[in-house]
Amino acid sequence: MDYRKFIHSSPDILLGKPVFIGTRVSVEQILRKMSEGMEMPEVLTAYPTLNKDALLSALAYSADILEREEVLVD
Repeated sequence: MDYRKFIHSSPDILLGKPVFIGTRVSVEQILRKMSEGMEMPEVLTAYPTLNKDALLSALAYSADILEREEVLVD
């Protein structure tokens, strides 16, 4: 999935944190809710500006960021 269809960042919105296009809902906020056990239907009810593809794009975005992460080992 190309998360760039759903997620962008701008210094003018939430200090540049990645948000869902057309909203001020951050990717971090949604991932945190889901990590706390909120299920997809609950998230969609709580954030009606989002849809299933937007939520999946948050996971794709996270995976892409982690893929690029450099792990330093002593």
